Amino acid sequence: MSIAVSGVVLAGGLGRRMGGADKGLVMLDGQPLVAHVLARLVPQVDEILISANRNLERYRAFGHRVLEDRIGGFAGPLAGLHAGLSAASHELVLSVPCDVPGLPADLAVRLARGLGAAGAEAAVARAGGRLHPVFCLCRRELRQGLETFLAGGGRRFLDWLESVDCTVVDFEQPECFGNINTPEDLPRT
Repeated sequence: MSIAVSGVVLAGGLGRRMGGADKGLVMLDGQPLVAHVLARLVPQVDEILISANRNLERYRAFGHRVLEDRIGGFAGPLAGLHAGLSAASHELVLSVPCDVPGLPADLAVRLARGLGAAGAEAAVARAGGRLHPVFCLCRRELRQGLETFLAGGGRRFLDWLESVDCTVVDFEQPECFGNINTPEDLPRT
């Protein structure tokens, strides 16, 4: 890539729909979900940060910096993005969830193109007519505004995106955004 991007894998949730399991460490085809995500994301970005709030040593074993939320109480994916924006080495920060093993191999470059073309503060993916707000490329300078949003009780990614200058980038393969939320979502082998 011609522009530098920090990638943040959001793995800090409670996994309620997964029976409390740490979703990033749930096994798929002999590897944790986060390993599948990392395999897709590493070639696209210049730095990887993993947002996690438990099993920190297991996440560190993947060889990337692991961040805990700076906002307490498992405040959701926005708290993970906030931690990423606070620690990122680059001006652009791409967030992805830990439970989407087939994320697009051109996610970063396409979101960056959309962001640049629109002159926006953030860009999000849309596929199959559905917005995927957690697949977000944003400018690091949004950290303070996000911190204020979280301090005011804001938790929904889409609500925060509506408060910034955000553009939408269309992707043709909705299956690339399929996530694994429950044990039933895991393919049977």
